Amino acid sequence: MAAVETVKVLIVDDDALVRAGLVLMLGQFDDIQVTGAVTDGDEVAAEIARVRPDVVLMDVRMPRMDGLAATEALRARRDPPEVIVLTTFDTDRHVQRAIRAGAGGFLLKHTPPTRIADAIRQVAAGEPMMSPEVLRRMMGYVAGAGVDPRRDAARARLAALSDGERGVAERVGRGLTNQEIAAELHMSTATVKAYVSRVLTKLDMNNRVQIALLVHDADLPMA
Repeated sequence: MAAVETVKVLIVDDDALVRAGLVLMLGQFDDIQVTGAVTDGDEVAAEIARVRPDVVLMDVRMPRMDGLAATEALRARRDPPEVIVLTTFDTDRHVQRAIRAGAGGFLLKHTPPTRIADAIRQVAAGEPMMSPEVLRRMMGYVAGAGVDPRRDAARARLAALSDGERGVAERVGRGLTNQEIAAELHMSTATVKAYVSRVLTKLDMNNRVQIALLVHDADLPMA
């Protein structure tokens, strides 16, 4: 049997009980290894250089540098790890800022352990993961936005894509997986992955969540 690839995780949270609980919880999964844990966002850069994690579990509220600022700084680095914002807060402001900063996931701390583990695996593989509560908030934000100056700008950015790229991007915005997009557009999963990569490059984005938010900002008719 092939060896199981291990996902290395860094925990960032100022609550010692939360850190200890996450370490204990994630320790039950053979393919996930907690390689470090720090107490504030301003410690993230040095710890990443030390432990080289694949995924960072990031709290929002911390005393010196909050998790959203830390995520923005982290995602601006060359070859950054993926970030899952894990918090008790799910306000629209937090969700929007986390997504625009490049977070690959946004989960609430009451999320069951198996779903947190699945999210870590999924985000490490380049697929975004949002809790159902967060997805509902994001869709509600788009539905209630009304006249939004971002809409025309988003549509202009999407207009730079080819028809094939745009079709894939719009389906990413609907939350479809690569396999679901492939089935709907009658193409291979590998072709869909290639389209997604081209969209990310053309739009200068980090991940699929940012594509989805741009599509939602554009308020397009359903593809």
